[in-house]
Amino acid sequence: MAMGRPKADLVLSDEEQAQLQSIARSRSLPAALVRRADMVLACAAGATNSAVARRFGTTNATVGKWRQRFVARRIEGLHDELRPGKPRSIDDERIAALLNMTLHARPKDGATHWSVRGLAAEIGIGKTSVHRFLQAFGLQPHRRDSFKLSTDPFFIEKLRDVVGLYLNPPDKALVLCLDEKSQIQALERTQPLLPLGFGYVEGVTHDYLRHGTTTLFAALDLLDGTVLALTGCPMDDFFFSDVTSQGRCCGPSEEPS
Repeated sequence: MAMGRPKADLVLSDEEQAQLQSIARSRSLPAALVRRADMVLACAAGATNSAVARRFGTTNATVGKWRQRFVARRIEGLHDELRPGKPRSIDDERIAALLNMTLHARPKDGATHWSVRGLAAEIGIGKTSVHRFLQAFGLQPHRRDSFKLSTDPFFIEKLRDVVGLYLNPPDKALVLCLDEKSQIQALERTQPLLPLGFGYVEGVTHDYLRHGTTTLFAALDLLDGTVLALTGCPMDDFFFSDVTSQGRCCGPSEEPS
């Protein structure tokens, strides 16, 4: 003779079966919801509450709770109910305004990117809340990644030659590494900016359109502390080769020959 309270029949339609199986296989949904879907599927297959409880390492009461919730409210009953507590002080409209400003607007003070304090002052919410929302949506307005898409058909060959000088330099070889440090801001990039988005940062090219900005070559003479300098046209292979091969640097008060 069966003991205990009788259980309500748990019968799934084909659509419910498919939805529960999809939830149970998901890796992005909350783990608790996935676990409940698994328990309901096991109950629907004919397993007793105690057998399901042993399989999932829980109690009979927990299995019975979610069985009853599913019978009464179907799949909607597997989701958590709203818990009592203090009501939200920041509504969806203000969160949407924060996200829209972060993604599509620039600070009025001329800054290059938004800060947490700047967004908080603009939207009118606390900086702790701004930081929490930015983290939740994967937004990092303070960060940038650089990229460069080369159109040189021999880029791979040149890359191998440059890297090879570092990995396996010839005997008595001198490898010179130079970087642009002009201290003159040329704000127009050579390629369009990749905008900030959910889960990825803003992307910009590392080089600029110079618009006539000159190139300054400087070197320090370690023997007497003299700084040698030479200004030239926008950088190209021929000019750099000419400078390095002939050592054409002059003092600050001299003109290049």
